[in-house]
Parts: sequence; structure tokens; C-alpha cells
Amino acid sequence: MSEILLGAHTLTSHGVKVARIHLYDWLILVFLVVIDGLLNFIEPFHRFVGEEMMTDLKFPFHKDTIPFWAVPFLAVLLPLVIFSIYYYFRKDVYDFHHAVLGLLFSVLVTGVITDSVKDAVGRPRPNFFWRCFPDGKAVFDRIIGDVVCHGNEKYIKEGYKSFPSGHTSWSFAGLSFLSWYMSGKIRVFDRRGHVAKLCVVFLPVLVAALVGVSRVDDYWHHWTDVFAGALIGSTMAAFCYLQFFPSPHNDEGFGFKSNIGWAPHAYFQMLADRHAAQSSGTRAISPHGRKHQTHIEILPMVSGSGSVDSSPDIEAMTPWKKTLI
Repeated sequence: MSEILLGAHTLTSHGVKVARIHLYDWLILVFLVVIDGLLNFIEPFHRFVGEEMMTDLKFPFHKDTIPFWAVPFLAVLLPLVIFSIYYYFRKDVYDFHHAVLGLLFSVLVTGVITDSVKDAVGRPRPNFFWRCFPDGKAVFDRIIGDVVCHGNEKYIKEGYKSFPSGHTSWSFAGLSFLSWYMSGKIRVFDRRGHVAKLCVVFLPVLVAALVGVSRVDDYWHHWTDVFAGALIGSTMAAFCYLQFFPSPHNDEGFGFKSNIGWAPHAYFQMLADRHAAQSSGTRAISPHGRKHQTHIEILPMVSGSGSVDSSPDIEAMTPWKKTLI
């Protein structure tokens, strides 16, 4: 990865090279897509539903406020637009690639976990009664007392997929990842006390939370389904983001002391390797047997047009130096 420098390469010049480095990661993404698709064809576990249990499953059955096809627009397309805008100004193909890869992993891993648990648990939805008995006439097995549904098979199958909420988990997986990304880019934890930055970062999380609330309001999920979905999605978003980027409040990494949450791990690893190689070749011994001090400076990134990037993030990085003994 040492041949890739942030701010000096674009999608056109080095996009293919960066993608090849992570070829196996992209293949795993395709594998996750196939697995998640297969999980949607599997018949979920049909949990026992007795007559006395129907009391909490007779809520109205109507169309959901936020349809399933709208979730990818919020959880995937919106973050991709933000990543693209950032890339347009910075021309950092490595940052863009890692952001896209991390986002897709967050969403797809969450999807596989969510759909696997849905099929295994088989919890009835709050509107299960009307899915099972659309005419309102309940029928139960005379021996074991389980429901004998006579409704639409598709609706009945989906009726056993209440836990956890897929809308909620997907929304939190994508939008929480976006919050992590934005917090690093605008340096929320720079200890300057700008609360407005926190408001910006909280917006995607608020949207995800409202998606979850809509699932309860539509009687498609119990509140515990939404809570579990939010927990799964936000956890996966954190893991996937930290796999590629430093923590937004991290102030020391790879031997450097400063806020490093604005760029991928690879950028600082390359700087550390490069400076280590330079210092080993230029280190000298004084007449008194003491080594001269070598100063390392992180230079600003250069945009695709050749001009120096003078954004607040880079300006803060410019005077950053470390002394090697």
C-alpha cells in the first residue's frame, strides 16, 4: 500500500489499483449479497401461537410508512452522496474507497445477521392475526392449539419475521457509519467545544431512530424488535468504521501525536513507514556519541489540481512534528 498517497491520486488514475489491493474484500461482499438473498427465500421458524397469545397480535395490518425499497436510499445512497462530495473536493481515492467498502460491509453484515436471526426466531408481528386470518375468523388446531392460517402465504411468511427489525438495523448500519465518518472529517472531538458539530453528526442517527419508530407506529414490529435492530446496526457500523479509520477522538497513532481521525489508517501507516526509512538513512552520530534529532513533519495533502489543501483539518496538521531520538 506504500505506493498510494492520499490527495495525490484519483479514481481515474489509481482507482483500479486500490480496488485490486482489496480484491478479496470485494469478493466477500459479493458472497454476503448471495447469502442475504438466500436467507430471504428460507421459510422462517413458525413459532407456536395459541389463542390466548393473539391478544397482543391483533393490531391493524396496513402498508408501512417507509417501504422496504426506501431503506437502501437512506442507508446506502445518502452516505455515498456524502462520500462523493468529500472526494470531489479532496480527490482522495483511498479515503473514498475505504468509506464505500466500510459502508457496504456494515450494511451487508448487518443484513445477514438480521435475516439469520429473523428466520431462526420466527417471532410473530403485532399484526399477525390479520395476516393469518384476513377474514377475521380465527382457526386453531384442536389438538395442540396452534394457529391454522388461511391467509396469503407471502403475508404469513413475513408475519413470522418480527425480530429483529430489518428496517431499523439497516438504517442504523448505514447512517451510524455516516455519523462516524462525518465526526472524523469535521473533527467533532477537537476539544474546542463546538456543539454545532455534534448536532450535524447526530442528524443521521436521528433519521435512523425515526425509521425505527415508524415500524412500531405501523404495528409491524414490537419495540424490542426495533431496539435489537438498532443495537445490531450501530454495533456493526462502529466495527466496520474502526476497521478502516481511526477513532474520531484519537489523538495518537503510529507514533504521531495529533487528531488523526480525518483519514484512513493506511495514510498514517504510510507516513510512519516512509519517515522511518528516511530517518534510518539520515541519522547521524555526534562527536559526543549522541544521535542528532530528526524532525518529522506531516505535510498538507495536495488536491488533484496541484494546489495545497488549506482546509482546517490540514492546517492543524501542518505544524505537527515528532522528534525521534
